[in-house]
Formats: sequence, C-alpha cells, structure tokens
Amino acid sequence: MKTDLSPALLRRFTSIVGPVGIVTDPAELEPALTEWRGLYTGRTPALLAPATAAEVAGILALCHAERIGVVPQGGNTGLVGGAIPASTPERPEIVLSTRRMTAIREVDRDNDTITVEAGCLLADVQAAAAGADRLFPLSLAAEGSCRIGGNISTNAGGTNVLRYGNTRNLVLGLEVVLADGRIFDGLRGLRKDNTGYDLKQLFIGAEGTLGLITAATCKLFPRPRSVATAWVAVPDPAAAVRLHSRARSLLGDQLMALELINRLAVELVLAHVDGARNPFDEPEDWVLLLELGSAAPGDAADIALEAFLAAAMEEGLVTDAVLAQSVSQRDELWRMRHSISAAQKTAGAGIKHDISVPVSRIGEFLAQAHRLVSERIPCVKVVAFGHLGDGNLHFNLNQPDDMARDRFLGYRDEITTAVHSLAATLGGSFSAEHGIGRLKSGELQRLRGGVELSLMRQIKETLDPHGIMNPGKLLPE
Repeated sequence: MKTDLSPALLRRFTSIVGPVGIVTDPAELEPALTEWRGLYTGRTPALLAPATAAEVAGILALCHAERIGVVPQGGNTGLVGGAIPASTPERPEIVLSTRRMTAIREVDRDNDTITVEAGCLLADVQAAAAGADRLFPLSLAAEGSCRIGGNISTNAGGTNVLRYGNTRNLVLGLEVVLADGRIFDGLRGLRKDNTGYDLKQLFIGAEGTLGLITAATCKLFPRPRSVATAWVAVPDPAAAVRLHSRARSLLGDQLMALELINRLAVELVLAHVDGARNPFDEPEDWVLLLELGSAAPGDAADIALEAFLAAAMEEGLVTDAVLAQSVSQRDELWRMRHSISAAQKTAGAGIKHDISVPVSRIGEFLAQAHRLVSERIPCVKVVAFGHLGDGNLHFNLNQPDDMARDRFLGYRDEITTAVHSLAATLGGSFSAEHGIGRLKSGELQRLRGGVELSLMRQIKETLDPHGIMNPGKLLPE
C-alpha cells in the first residue's frame, strides 16, 4: 500500500515535468480541491501540470506502474465533482492539470477545422476561430474559465446545441494518453473515415476515466453575417414547445438558440446580479431567449425574426417581445440567461437537476415535476430554465423563506430520486450535459444498470485495468 507519495516518487515526477510543473504547497493546491458549487472538497499530495503529451505519457506510465490515482483537471468548472481528488494516505491521487497545454496548433480555413491543446480556454478557441473568420459554436456560461479538454471529456452542451450539436458532434479527432502511458494519435480532420471503430468517441463524455485528452481537432463553421436576438414572453411551456416547432419549420438552420426561463429565475437575476435589467416592465411567468443567425448580411436576421414573432403573436403563441437593437443589448439579454446559476447560488441553498426529455414532453415534465416537489416541500421556490430546443432543462429548487438551510437540503436525495425517475419515465435522462462525476454515479447504477453499465465497466477494465484514471468517478464502485 502507498502512503501518499514518497520523496523518491516526487523527484521522479519532477524529473518529468520540471520544477515549474509540480505543486505540493497546500495553499497553492487549495483552488484545485474545491468544486464550483462547494459540494465536494478533496485532498491531493501533488498537482502535476505537464506541458506536452510526452510529459503526460511519462506521468501516466509511472502512475500505472505504481498504482497511483490520477484525477484530470481542466478549468475545474464542473458541477458533479468529477475533477476533485479524494486522495488518502493509503490510496494517493494526484491532480493532472492541463493548464500548461494551451497551444492553438492549427487553424485550417479551407478544411474548416481547428486543432488545439486540451488546456486552451474555450473562449480562446472561439477567438482563434473568429480570427480566421470562422465560428467555433460551443458556448456556455463558463467559457472564460473552462478548458476545451474538459469540455470534450464531459461532452459539454451549452446554448448552441440546437443548431450545431453538442461537443461530441464538434470533434473530428483526438490525441489521448492512455492509462498505461501509450499515446493514441487520432488527430484527423476528416469528416469521412470509415475504418472500423470510431475510437475517439470512447473518450468523449468519459470524464477522464479512460485516458487523458491532450489535443483535439474540431469542426469550424461559417460565421453568421447577421444575428438577431429577442426576449419573448409566452403563455406557458406548451406554447413555447409549439413555437419551437414552428421556428424549426419556418426558420430552419437560422435558429441558433432557444432558451426557456421561468419568472423566478429572472427575479433572482434582477435581485442578485449588479446591473441586470428586465427587458419587460414586469417579469413574465415564462420567457424565451431566441436567437437567429443568417448567412445573409445586414439586417436579414432581424427581418426574419421580427416577421416570425409578429405571426406568432397573432396566433397567441407570443404575448410580448423585445428585439435587441445592438450588440450591447444582445449581450445584456445573454447576461440575464448566463447569470441565473450565479444568482441562484447567492440566493441560498439549492437542489439542482440537469435533466433532458423529448422536446414534446417538456410541458408535461414541468407540470408533473412542479407538483411532486411542491407536495414534498410546500412553498419551495422552483427555478426552471434551460435549452428548450434540445430538451435540456435545469429544474432547480431554492429553499423556502421560512425553512432552514439544513432542513431543506435534507430533502435532496428524496427530491432528486423523484425528479430523475420522472424524467426517465418520460423517456429522458437524469444527466443531460453536466455528466456523472461523483454526484450521480448512484443514479447511473439505478437508471442505467444492466447491460449498459456492464459494457461501460468492460471498456474501463480493458483501457484502465488498474483503475487509476479518475477513480470513484462516473462508474459506481
């Protein structure tokens, strides 16, 4: 049994990454040991920050031989505890950070691809694409601090899945270091490559349990020449679903985003985010943030969106709408949407769910979920928002004003089981875009057991026979 890391092992790690690539001071380690929501804190004897895939290979080969756990970490912006180490003296786990692997290796305009190292901030990948007059469409609230390797490892979703697909759909090739130190070189920018198993897909969404992604070749797209954004009031979620169907039929691929937000989510942002301003005079029960992107220049997108909303208003699917008249107004609308999680965190204790159901059943889910949580916690505050266009809802709860924090959080397991079971009953998933990590591994056992979980375990045992990669995450022990 190992007892943390011996001085000799620390010296061997240092010989691989150099003094600049290893951190052992507890104060410097602290930021890497706490999950964003504060649900998990951890412990590690060392953080290693390699600069190349070869250095990663050296680290993993040593960890494989010495049976040392490895917890991959990018920007540490995850919400399920997947990047937090749980090291003990008997079972040490190092943190393997990609923060020094930040090169944009290539932007190929003619092939519409970008090849980047895993530690690149998502915002930097977006900027590199924009510099070549291209779009990398993955977009989420943490894009200024999350790293592309983590986005790929968790199959991140975000606000543009409706048009461009989630991260899995954006990746053409990967470079991955396996648990034993071998390097899988699959960095191919091909859209057709029919040569057997698509091995890169094993590592997308695997949350670092099968290997460490060190680089990726991703798709780029033409940048929209005109963009139109609107804040739209709808009577109820059922009307929002009908509006979505109509938009898909009439606007086609111009439709980039369709976000559903309830009244309480808006009110929390107005109350807790400096400078937030309600586009309407008063909060509406349900609003949509709707965005179009057109290949036509000028005001083509604005004209299309305004005509669409005018027709929808005549049919009663829309009760009010505000169209952004400038880039700054567009940014204000998106700031309202992206600030919801931070506002909810400020407002008190929360119980959060990241579910998906078929778009056609969103209204049904919301009605039933609201009823079942209200029966268990009278006066609970329901904060519901999410990506209507792809069926992903964040069905979150905040503590009632007259209920103590600890008492409210005591309902977490019961409420979460009920909400996840409802989503499954409606043909949905208990984890739409946040992943499994430590938080939901029990639910994976409960709701995706049997053959599905057995196959996952067999893949894990084949690629990581000693179980060193992100131990205790994703797969239930």
